[in-house]
Amino acid sequence: MSGTADALLLLSFGGPEGPEDVMPFLENVTRGRGVPRERLEEVAGHYLHFGGVSPINALNRELIGAIEQVLADAGVELPVYFGNRNWHPLVEDTVARMAADGVRSALVFPTSAWGGYSGCRQYDEDIARARAAVGDNAPRLTKLRQYFDHPLLIESFADAIRAATERLPADRREGARLVFTAHSVPVAADRSAGPPADGGHLYSRQVAEAARLSALAAGVPDYDVVWQSRSGPPQVPWLEPDIVDHLDALHAEGVDAVVVCPVGFVSDHLEVIWDLDNEAAERAAELGMAFARAATPGTDPRFARLVAELVDEHLADGPVRELGDVPGYGCTVDGAPCASGCCALPPRPGRP
Repeated sequence: MSGTADALLLLSFGGPEGPEDVMPFLENVTRGRGVPRERLEEVAGHYLHFGGVSPINALNRELIGAIEQVLADAGVELPVYFGNRNWHPLVEDTVARMAADGVRSALVFPTSAWGGYSGCRQYDEDIARARAAVGDNAPRLTKLRQYFDHPLLIESFADAIRAATERLPADRREGARLVFTAHSVPVAADRSAGPPADGGHLYSRQVAEAARLSALAAGVPDYDVVWQSRSGPPQVPWLEPDIVDHLDALHAEGVDAVVVCPVGFVSDHLEVIWDLDNEAAERAAELGMAFARAATPGTDPRFARLVAELVDEHLADGPVRELGDVPGYGCTVDGAPCASGCCALPPRPGRP
Protein backbone atom coordinates (compact mmCIF):
# COMPACT_ATOMS: atom_id res chain seq x y z
CA MET A 1 0.00 0.00 0.00
CA SER A 2 3.00 2.31 -0.17
CA GLY A 3 1.96 5.73 -1.46
CA THR A 4 2.15 9.46 -0.89
CA ALA A 5 -0.07 11.97 0.83
CA ASP A 6 0.05 15.70 1.53
CA ALA A 7 -2.39 15.64 4.46
CA LEU A 8 -4.64 13.60 6.71
CA LEU A 9 -8.37 14.31 7.01
CA LEU A 10 -10.21 13.22 10.15
CA LEU A 11 -13.78 12.61 9.00
CA SER A 12 -16.52 12.37 11.61
CA PHE A 13 -20.24 12.62 12.24
CA GLY A 14 -20.39 16.08 13.75
CA GLY A 15 -22.44 17.52 16.57
CA PRO A 16 -23.95 20.80 17.82
CA GLU A 17 -21.80 23.17 19.83
CA GLY A 18 -24.57 25.35 21.25
CA PRO A 19 -28.36 25.36 21.75
CA GLU A 20 -28.95 27.26 18.52
CA ASP A 21 -27.19 24.50 16.57
CA VAL A 22 -29.30 21.60 17.81
CA MET A 23 -32.33 21.65 15.49
CA PRO A 24 -30.35 22.58 12.33
CA PHE A 25 -27.93 19.76 13.13
CA LEU A 26 -30.74 17.23 13.62
CA GLU A 27 -32.37 18.39 10.39
CA ASN A 28 -29.08 17.72 8.60
CA VAL A 29 -28.83 14.25 10.15
CA THR A 30 -32.38 13.27 9.19
CA ARG A 31 -32.75 15.08 5.86
CA GLY A 32 -34.79 13.03 3.39
CA ARG A 33 -35.83 10.45 5.98
CA GLY A 34 -39.28 11.77 6.84
CA VAL A 35 -38.60 11.88 10.59
CA PRO A 36 -41.56 13.52 12.40
CA ARG A 37 -40.92 16.91 13.97
CA GLU A 38 -41.94 15.62 17.39
CA ARG A 39 -39.20 12.99 17.23
CA LEU A 40 -36.61 15.66 16.40
CA GLU A 41 -37.82 17.71 19.35
CA GLU A 42 -37.51 14.67 21.63
CA VAL A 43 -33.90 14.07 20.55
CA ALA A 44 -33.18 17.80 20.78
CA GLY A 45 -34.10 17.54 24.44
CA HIS A 46 -31.27 15.05 24.94
CA TYR A 47 -28.76 17.55 23.54
CA LEU A 48 -30.26 20.46 25.48
CA HIS A 49 -29.83 18.40 28.66
CA PHE A 50 -26.10 18.97 28.05
CA GLY A 51 -26.44 22.64 27.15
CA GLY A 52 -26.94 21.93 23.46
CA VAL A 53 -23.35 20.75 23.12
CA SER A 54 -22.27 17.32 21.88
CA PRO A 55 -18.85 16.29 23.15
CA ILE A 56 -17.83 14.86 19.79
CA ASN A 57 -16.29 17.94 18.15
CA ALA A 58 -14.18 18.84 21.18
CA LEU A 59 -13.02 15.24 21.51
CA ASN A 60 -12.11 15.13 17.83
CA ARG A 61 -10.08 18.33 18.14
CA GLU A 62 -8.27 16.82 21.11
CA LEU A 63 -7.63 13.68 19.07
CA ILE A 64 -6.28 15.73 16.16
CA GLY A 65 -3.80 17.41 18.48
CA ALA A 66 -2.66 14.02 19.75
CA ILE A 67 -2.33 12.65 16.20
CA GLU A 68 -0.28 15.66 15.14
CA GLN A 69 2.07 15.09 18.07
CA VAL A 70 2.49 11.36 17.35
CA LEU A 71 3.18 12.05 13.67
CA ALA A 72 5.66 14.81 14.53
CA ASP A 73 7.46 12.54 16.99
CA ALA A 74 7.78 9.97 14.18
CA GLY A 75 9.18 12.58 11.80
CA VAL A 76 6.08 12.53 9.59
CA GLU A 77 5.12 15.96 8.24
CA LEU A 78 1.43 15.63 7.58
CA PRO A 79 -1.06 18.41 8.40
CA VAL A 80 -4.31 17.12 9.89
CA TYR A 81 -7.64 18.57 8.75
CA PHE A 82 -11.07 18.12 10.34
CA GLY A 83 -14.38 17.63 8.52
CA ASN A 84 -17.85 16.43 9.50
CA ARG A 85 -20.84 14.93 7.75
CA ASN A 86 -23.57 16.81 9.60
CA TRP A 87 -22.17 19.93 11.26
CA HIS A 88 -19.38 22.45 11.02
CA PRO A 89 -16.68 22.08 9.97
CA LEU A 90 -18.53 20.39 7.11
CA VAL A 91 -16.43 18.05 5.03
CA GLU A 92 -17.27 19.91 1.81
CA ASP A 93 -15.82 23.12 3.27
CA THR A 94 -12.78 21.30 4.63
CA VAL A 95 -11.97 19.63 1.30
CA ALA A 96 -12.32 23.03 -0.41
CA ARG A 97 -9.82 24.48 2.08
CA MET A 98 -7.48 21.57 1.49
CA ALA A 99 -7.59 22.23 -2.25
CA ALA A 100 -6.92 25.95 -1.67
CA ASP A 101 -3.94 24.98 0.52
CA GLY A 102 -2.48 22.99 -2.36
CA VAL A 103 -3.26 19.51 -1.03
CA ARG A 104 -3.35 17.09 -3.96
CA SER A 105 -3.57 13.76 -2.15
CA ALA A 106 -4.78 13.01 1.37
CA LEU A 107 -5.54 10.08 3.61
CA VAL A 108 -8.90 9.98 5.41
CA PHE A 109 -9.38 8.57 8.89
CA PRO A 110 -13.08 7.93 9.66
CA THR A 111 -14.12 7.93 13.30
CA SER A 112 -15.86 4.60 12.81
CA ALA A 113 -14.07 1.28 13.08
CA TRP A 114 -16.74 -0.77 11.35
CA GLY A 115 -18.12 -2.14 8.15
CA GLY A 116 -21.74 -1.66 7.16
CA TYR A 117 -23.54 1.26 5.60
CA SER A 118 -23.42 3.76 8.49
CA GLY A 119 -19.99 2.69 9.68
CA CYS A 120 -18.21 2.56 6.33
CA ARG A 121 -20.02 3.19 3.07
CA GLN A 122 -21.64 6.43 4.22
CA TYR A 123 -18.14 7.83 4.78
CA ASP A 124 -17.34 6.90 1.17
CA GLU A 125 -20.41 8.88 0.15
CA ASP A 126 -19.22 11.84 2.24
CA ILE A 127 -15.89 11.78 0.41
CA ALA A 128 -17.50 11.53 -3.02
CA ARG A 129 -19.93 14.37 -2.22
CA ALA A 130 -17.17 16.65 -0.93
CA ARG A 131 -14.97 16.03 -3.98
CA ALA A 132 -17.90 16.69 -6.31
CA ALA A 133 -18.64 19.96 -4.50
CA VAL A 134 -15.03 21.11 -4.92
CA GLY A 135 -14.73 19.95 -8.52
CA ASP A 136 -11.64 19.32 -10.60
CA ASN A 137 -9.25 20.78 -8.01
CA ALA A 138 -10.38 18.37 -5.28
CA PRO A 139 -7.55 16.31 -3.80
CA ARG A 140 -7.43 12.57 -4.21
CA LEU A 141 -8.83 11.10 -0.97
CA THR A 142 -7.97 7.62 0.28
CA LYS A 143 -10.06 6.39 3.20
CA LEU A 144 -8.08 4.17 5.55
CA ARG A 145 -9.16 0.63 6.40
CA GLN A 146 -11.53 -0.66 9.05
CA TYR A 147 -9.78 -1.07 12.39
CA PHE A 148 -12.28 -2.80 14.71
CA ASP A 149 -9.73 -5.44 15.76
CA HIS A 150 -6.57 -3.34 15.86
CA PRO A 151 -4.49 -4.33 18.92
CA LEU A 152 -4.31 -0.77 20.24
CA LEU A 153 -8.09 -0.40 20.14
CA ILE A 154 -8.59 -3.73 21.90
CA GLU A 155 -5.96 -2.89 24.54
CA SER A 156 -7.70 0.41 25.26
CA PHE A 157 -11.09 -1.23 25.70
CA ALA A 158 -9.60 -3.96 27.90
CA ASP A 159 -7.96 -1.43 30.22
CA ALA A 160 -11.20 0.59 30.33
CA ILE A 161 -13.11 -2.53 31.36
CA ARG A 162 -10.67 -3.22 34.18
CA ALA A 163 -10.83 0.40 35.36
CA ALA A 164 -14.64 0.42 35.30
CA THR A 165 -14.74 -2.82 37.31
CA GLU A 166 -12.58 -1.19 39.98
CA ARG A 167 -15.19 1.57 40.33
CA LEU A 168 -17.84 -0.93 41.41
CA PRO A 169 -18.33 -1.60 45.12
CA ALA A 170 -15.70 -4.11 46.17
CA ASP A 171 -18.25 -6.67 47.31
CA ARG A 172 -19.98 -6.70 43.90
CA ARG A 173 -17.03 -6.89 41.53
CA GLU A 174 -16.66 -10.64 41.42
CA GLY A 175 -20.21 -11.25 40.22
CA ALA A 176 -20.45 -8.25 37.90
CA ARG A 177 -21.65 -8.94 34.36
CA LEU A 178 -19.74 -7.43 31.45
CA VAL A 179 -22.09 -6.03 28.80
CA PHE A 180 -20.85 -4.67 25.47
CA THR A 181 -23.02 -2.22 23.55
CA ALA A 182 -22.97 -0.83 20.03
CA HIS A 183 -25.32 1.36 18.03
CA SER A 184 -28.24 -0.68 16.75
CA VAL A 185 -29.07 -0.67 13.04
CA PRO A 186 -32.03 -2.06 11.10
CA VAL A 187 -31.81 -5.84 10.71
CA ALA A 188 -32.05 -5.41 6.93
CA ALA A 189 -29.10 -3.00 6.94
CA ASP A 190 -26.99 -5.45 8.92
CA ARG A 191 -27.99 -8.28 6.59
CA SER A 192 -26.66 -6.28 3.61
CA ALA A 193 -23.44 -5.23 5.37
CA GLY A 194 -20.39 -6.56 3.54
CA PRO A 195 -19.87 -7.99 0.07
CA PRO A 196 -22.61 -10.50 -0.82
CA ALA A 197 -20.03 -13.27 -1.23
CA ASP A 198 -19.01 -12.76 2.41
CA GLY A 199 -22.47 -13.58 3.70
CA GLY A 200 -23.53 -10.18 5.04
CA HIS A 201 -24.00 -9.22 8.69
CA LEU A 202 -20.50 -7.72 8.62
CA TYR A 203 -21.28 -4.99 11.17
CA SER A 204 -22.75 -7.25 13.87
CA ARG A 205 -20.03 -9.86 13.29
CA GLN A 206 -17.29 -7.25 13.69
CA VAL A 207 -18.92 -5.88 16.86
CA ALA A 208 -19.13 -9.40 18.29
CA GLU A 209 -15.47 -10.02 17.40
CA ALA A 210 -14.29 -6.76 18.99
CA ALA A 211 -16.25 -7.69 22.12
CA ARG A 212 -14.72 -11.17 22.19
CA LEU A 213 -11.20 -9.81 21.80
CA SER A 214 -11.71 -7.09 24.42
CA ALA A 215 -13.17 -9.52 26.95
CA LEU A 216 -10.31 -11.94 26.32
CA ALA A 217 -7.73 -9.18 26.80
CA ALA A 218 -9.47 -8.05 30.00
CA GLY A 219 -9.55 -11.61 31.34
CA VAL A 220 -13.35 -11.79 31.48
CA PRO A 221 -14.73 -15.18 30.35
CA ASP A 222 -18.45 -14.36 30.26
CA TYR A 223 -20.09 -11.33 28.68
CA ASP A 224 -23.07 -10.18 26.62
CA VAL A 225 -23.37 -8.13 23.41
CA VAL A 226 -26.40 -5.86 23.22
CA TRP A 227 -27.49 -2.75 21.34
CA GLN A 228 -28.53 0.81 22.00
CA SER A 229 -29.77 4.05 20.43
CA ARG A 230 -32.27 2.53 18.00
CA SER A 231 -34.59 4.94 16.20
CA GLY A 232 -37.12 4.80 13.39
CA PRO A 233 -40.65 3.38 13.21
CA PRO A 234 -41.41 0.56 15.64
CA GLN A 235 -42.54 -1.79 12.85
CA VAL A 236 -38.99 -1.88 11.39
CA PRO A 237 -36.90 -4.60 13.10
CA TRP A 238 -33.56 -3.43 14.56
CA LEU A 239 -30.78 -5.39 16.20
CA GLU A 240 -31.78 -6.42 19.73
CA PRO A 241 -31.78 -6.68 22.72
CA ASP A 242 -31.68 -3.08 23.83
CA ILE A 243 -29.37 -2.28 26.73
CA VAL A 244 -32.16 -1.15 29.06
CA ASP A 245 -34.25 -4.25 28.34
CA HIS A 246 -31.16 -6.35 28.94
CA LEU A 247 -30.62 -4.79 32.36
CA ASP A 248 -34.14 -5.88 33.26
CA ALA A 249 -33.35 -9.42 32.11
CA LEU A 250 -30.10 -9.51 34.10
CA HIS A 251 -31.91 -8.26 37.19
CA ALA A 252 -34.44 -11.09 36.81
CA GLU A 253 -31.48 -13.51 36.79
CA GLY A 254 -30.18 -12.08 40.05
CA VAL A 255 -27.28 -10.05 38.62
CA ASP A 256 -26.59 -7.11 40.94
CA ALA A 257 -23.69 -5.35 39.17
CA VAL A 258 -22.80 -4.56 35.56
CA VAL A 259 -19.86 -3.12 33.67
CA VAL A 260 -21.05 -1.61 30.38
CA CYS A 261 -18.47 -1.19 27.62
CA PRO A 262 -19.56 0.89 24.59
CA VAL A 263 -17.41 -1.14 22.21
CA GLY A 264 -19.22 0.29 19.18
CA PHE A 265 -18.08 3.87 19.87
CA VAL A 266 -14.60 5.34 19.61
CA SER A 267 -15.50 8.45 21.62
CA ASP A 268 -18.23 9.80 23.89
CA HIS A 269 -20.94 10.61 21.38
CA LEU A 270 -24.25 11.86 22.73
CA GLU A 271 -25.56 8.30 22.40
CA VAL A 272 -22.99 7.23 25.00
CA ILE A 273 -23.51 9.99 27.53
CA TRP A 274 -27.31 10.01 27.20
CA ASP A 275 -28.28 6.40 26.49
CA LEU A 276 -25.74 4.86 28.86
CA ASP A 277 -24.74 7.45 31.45
CA ASN A 278 -28.33 8.64 31.87
CA GLU A 279 -30.96 6.13 30.73
CA ALA A 280 -29.11 2.86 31.40
CA ALA A 281 -27.49 4.11 34.60
CA GLU A 282 -30.84 5.35 35.91
CA ARG A 283 -32.53 2.03 35.13
CA ALA A 284 -29.74 0.16 36.89
CA ALA A 285 -30.19 2.37 39.96
CA GLU A 286 -33.94 1.68 39.94
CA LEU A 287 -33.15 -2.05 39.90
CA GLY A 288 -30.58 -1.74 42.70
CA MET A 289 -27.76 -2.78 40.36
CA ALA A 290 -24.26 -1.34 40.68
CA PHE A 291 -23.33 0.21 37.33
CA ALA A 292 -20.01 1.30 35.83
CA ARG A 293 -19.46 2.45 32.27
CA ALA A 294 -16.10 1.82 30.61
CA ALA A 295 -14.40 4.73 28.89
CA THR A 296 -14.24 5.03 25.12
CA PRO A 297 -10.75 5.00 23.57
CA GLY A 298 -10.78 8.36 21.82
CA THR A 299 -8.76 10.22 24.45
CA ASP A 300 -6.43 7.29 25.17
CA PRO A 301 -2.95 8.04 23.73
CA ARG A 302 -3.04 4.62 22.07
CA PHE A 303 -5.86 5.75 19.81
CA ALA A 304 -3.73 8.48 18.26
CA ARG A 305 -0.97 5.89 17.83
CA LEU A 306 -3.50 3.64 16.07
CA VAL A 307 -4.20 6.41 13.56
CA ALA A 308 -0.48 6.89 13.01
CA GLU A 309 -0.06 3.14 12.41
CA LEU A 310 -2.81 3.20 9.77
CA VAL A 311 -1.03 6.09 8.09
CA ASP A 312 2.25 4.16 8.23
CA GLU A 313 0.58 1.15 6.60
CA HIS A 314 -0.28 3.30 3.62
CA LEU A 315 2.76 5.54 3.32
CA ALA A 316 5.57 3.20 4.30
CA ASP A 317 4.25 -0.34 3.99
CA GLY A 318 4.08 -0.60 7.77
CA PRO A 319 2.77 -3.81 9.32
CA VAL A 320 -0.97 -4.44 9.17
CA ARG A 321 -1.89 -5.25 12.76
CA GLU A 322 -5.22 -6.99 13.33
CA LEU A 323 -6.28 -9.63 15.81
CA GLY A 324 -9.60 -11.04 14.72
CA ASP A 325 -10.99 -13.74 12.48
CA VAL A 326 -13.87 -11.66 11.05
CA PRO A 327 -13.15 -9.94 7.73
CA GLY A 328 -12.30 -6.27 7.57
CA TYR A 329 -11.96 -4.28 4.39
CA GLY A 330 -9.22 -2.01 3.17
CA CYS A 331 -8.64 1.41 1.73
CA THR A 332 -11.08 3.06 -0.66
CA VAL A 333 -10.20 5.88 -3.05
CA ASP A 334 -12.29 8.97 -3.85
CA GLY A 335 -15.45 7.51 -2.35
CA ALA A 336 -15.60 4.31 -4.40
CA PRO A 337 -17.10 1.42 -2.36
CA CYS A 338 -14.56 -1.27 -1.59
CA ALA A 339 -16.62 -4.07 -3.16
CA SER A 340 -19.44 -4.21 -5.67
CA GLY A 341 -22.77 -4.13 -3.87
CA CYS A 342 -21.07 -3.85 -0.48
CA CYS A 343 -23.06 -2.36 2.39
CA ALA A 344 -25.89 -0.97 0.29
CA LEU A 345 -28.49 1.00 2.22
CA PRO A 346 -31.77 -0.97 2.13
CA PRO A 347 -34.63 0.85 0.35
CA ARG A 348 -37.19 2.71 2.38
CA PRO A 349 -40.44 4.38 1.39
CA GLY A 350 -39.87 7.29 -0.96
CA ARG A 351 -36.38 6.19 -2.00
CA PRO A 352 -35.56 3.90 -4.96
